Amino acid sequence: QLQLVESGGGLVQAGGSLRLSCAASGFTFRNYAVGWFRQAPGKEREFVAAIHWTTGNTYYTNTLEGRITISRDTAKDTVYLQMNSLKPEDTAVYYCAADPRTYDTTWYRNYGMDYWGKGTLVTVSS
Repeated sequence: QLQLVESGGGLVQAGGSLRLSCAASGFTFRNYAVGWFRQAPGKEREFVAAIHWTTGNTYYTNTLEGRITISRDTAKDTVYLQMNSLKPEDTAVYYCAADPRTYDTTWYRNYGMDYWGKGTLVTVSS
């Protein structure tokens, strides 16, 4: 059964950093696009970043670019989201997602991905 398992969320002070992890279970990320999305309380889900497993190409939302880095570890079949200079408005549930089709930022922002993890909560205190 295809599963995405997120970890690394938690409580952090403003200005701090967190690294989220997303591991594949029951399948491999090979040939997939893997992304991170977030949903803050009372807001719609938004695209954060994505990486194409085969090429390593990365895609970011403009609003967070410069503070986040998405990367992959092919040996561990895991994708990471490094977040720096965190702000209280970054508080959200962060979801890992995957899709066998590889598109771009515009597609992911509008349509998301096919498979989703359960999410990990990131809380940034002021």
